Amino acid sequence: MLKKLDRIEKGETGLVRSVEGDGKVRRRLFDMGVTPGAKVTLRKKAPLGDPIEITIRGYELSLRKAEAELVNIEVEDAK
Repeated sequence: MLKKLDRIEKGETGLVRSVEGDGKVRRRLFDMGVTPGAKVTLRKKAPLGDPIEITIRGYELSLRKAEAELVNIEVEDAK
């Protein structure tokens, strides 16, 4: 199932399918390792949803909600 990164729940894991946006924000996300094919797990979410903390490529990364809205994730089905 395809979701925006800001919409996944704590503990959910998935693969980055695409990064929207353009210019500096998209480049910044790519520089931080948020690229198609990267595995992402949501670790924490602030009460109002901003910021969120994810694990990607073996490290923890905090993103603003506006940045997370640009990332499309294919969520793995719970087994």
